[in-house]
Amino acid sequence: MERRPDSRGKVRDIYDAGENLLMVATDRISAFDFILPDEIPFKGEVLNRISAFWFDKFADIVPNHLVSIDPADFPEEFAEYRDYLAGRAMLVKKAQTIPIECIVRGYLTGSGKKTYDENGTVCGIQLPEGLTEASKLPEPLFTPSTKAEIGEHDQNISKEEIIRSGLVSKEDYEKLEKYALELFARGTEIAAKQGLILVDTKYEFGKKDGEILLMDEIHTPDSSRYFYADGYQERFDKGEAQRQLSKEFVREWLMEHGFQGRPGEQVPEMTDEFVTSVSDRYIELYEHITGEKFVKDDTDDILDRIENNTKNMLARLK
Repeated sequence: MERRPDSRGKVRDIYDAGENLLMVATDRISAFDFILPDEIPFKGEVLNRISAFWFDKFADIVPNHLVSIDPADFPEEFAEYRDYLAGRAMLVKKAQTIPIECIVRGYLTGSGKKTYDENGTVCGIQLPEGLTEASKLPEPLFTPSTKAEIGEHDQNISKEEIIRSGLVSKEDYEKLEKYALELFARGTEIAAKQGLILVDTKYEFGKKDGEILLMDEIHTPDSSRYFYADGYQERFDKGEAQRQLSKEFVREWLMEHGFQGRPGEQVPEMTDEFVTSVSDRYIELYEHITGEKFVKDDTDDILDRIENNTKNMLARLK
């Protein structure tokens, strides 16, 4: 798509569309708060379609910003790009972003496991003794963080700090916590029916005309961790790593190749085989969650897709 976006995130390009915005999920991938040089074929479509699926499932819990994912509903100025936008773009309401990440954790892993090992807490919340990697928590935890700029790290922040700093009012904070925990509970139930365990996730919200809206993406492999339910208990009892459907294995691959986003580290180049395996993982999660077969577009050859992504990226930089 040759038109330059009005703003750009790690993965999504945003275009002004009058009273709405057009949000395009690209095939970019990030890790350790860095945008990686390699793009993942079909990733943007997977993120977009999974989010649309969940927005529909959660409409009775909290309103969301989705207007349409049908390119026919997009403004006429985007008509020439409809083939590219199909599947990967959504028209959304303009809203004021609430500047916190609403994180919910159902299992002990990642950064939470690290702090628990140090002092028995996760984000300042005291937990029972004896928990290990992948332990199910007594109850899901709401652990908000700041929203960092690209290249910076989100920071955990307490309810008291959020309210005292004026990021969110006490009333809105309580609504956000309620919504996030309800979304996580519903998502856990739906994932379980598909043989998956929703481990942790993050939600983003905004406000429009005084109403809180669910925004951005939801329960995607970029924003969430999933374990396979089959074999979970056996692996847990043996202390073995869980089988995951998430972006975590990309982080693990980067760490194995000497990159964790620290100053002076060189981002390793992904092989074509690894890029294909990442693409397959994203598609697998889509099919698990939705119960639908992911239908690829006419550009089925992965190398052709990579070449097209590179051309699109270069066009945006002109």
